[in-house]
Amino acid sequence: MKTLPFLRYGIAAIALMAAHAAQAETRIGAIFDVTGPLNIYGIEQQRALELAVDNINENGGLLGEPVKVVSYDAQSELSKYTQFTHTAILRDKVDALFAGLTSSSREAIRPIIRKADIPYFYASLYEGGACDKQTFVTGTSASQQLSVLIEWAVKEYGKRIYIMAPDYNFGTISAHWVHEYARSLGAQVVGQDFLALTVTDFTPTIQKIQASKPDFVVALPVGSNQTGFLEQFSAAGLKDSIGIVSSNYGSGNQQVVVSPRAGDGIISNQGYYMAVDNPTNRDFIELWKQRHPIKAPLTSGAVAVWNAVNLWAKAVEKAGSADSDAVIEALESGLTFEAPNGTVKLEPGSHHLRQNIYIARGNDKHDFTILETFPSVAPFYENEKCDLIADPDLVEHFSPEAD
Repeated sequence: MKTLPFLRYGIAAIALMAAHAAQAETRIGAIFDVTGPLNIYGIEQQRALELAVDNINENGGLLGEPVKVVSYDAQSELSKYTQFTHTAILRDKVDALFAGLTSSSREAIRPIIRKADIPYFYASLYEGGACDKQTFVTGTSASQQLSVLIEWAVKEYGKRIYIMAPDYNFGTISAHWVHEYARSLGAQVVGQDFLALTVTDFTPTIQKIQASKPDFVVALPVGSNQTGFLEQFSAAGLKDSIGIVSSNYGSGNQQVVVSPRAGDGIISNQGYYMAVDNPTNRDFIELWKQRHPIKAPLTSGAVAVWNAVNLWAKAVEKAGSADSDAVIEALESGLTFEAPNGTVKLEPGSHHLRQNIYIARGNDKHDFTILETFPSVAPFYENEKCDLIADPDLVEHFSPEAD
């Protein structure tokens, strides 16, 4: 196989820290949704983690020793994240945890990780604003993506915007950012609809869109049910007169399951597409092919996990130890990594990545064509709100709605 360069507490808290400190070998925990309705994301997250660890081990491991992975399937159930995080720390004594897709899974994990005082990596695009000393985010935040997307869409389509989003914090906070950028650009949100993930009939929303006459819709569907909105939007003939843009379309390879007619022309905006053209991405794709058949394009979530594991490994090497405090200090030193999506940099204060943001157009071949690259976009909202170097005790999930 071809290889790449690898890339203060109460009694309960003391027990958690002592549990993971007692073991000799370096272990990491992985909790992803390998089964259940969210496995369109979780399977690739798990595969990316295993590939990264195998690549590290084939290059000699960390500090001369192999890394061991202990994996758990959250089965798309929130309660499993709490259960398995405790298990990973108390029974399996992991040195770092890579876990979660939804914001609710991340928020279930964070308090447990703080008590255990080990690094936790969240590798998913999300609404932004999560700040604490043990948490590191390698996905893109909403402000990173939407700052680019809304300006592009207003120039391309016009100033009247409609929002369709899931009715939980990813959707509602992302919608707030759309309002913010619309105001700054002299545009207007003419309507919005927040829908439960169980909704399958989008006729009422489509009727509202037709009545509002927007220039484009910001569609943020999550899960297989909400992906049906894209089919129904197309079937209603709205694509001929209304643009449709999304910061999460394609993150679970939704473009593969929608019809060519529905997917053709949808504008997506993420931190990675398989079509990114650089030597590191070509090598990454080749490495993946040697392990798994590529039946669908690789996703941004998979690359975010790959980047997380490799940044953690760089930190361990820099620290000369898998000790949590030493590794966190190394992570906060401004590490950079040549990733499949381009050069990424871990911002010391916010624990988020500065990275490229891409705008791509869905085509009729169930894939994307990259239209524009925005290099090294900062997680500016998180950088503004979180300075974990100056204030290491900061524990907050900031929301622009509360500002």
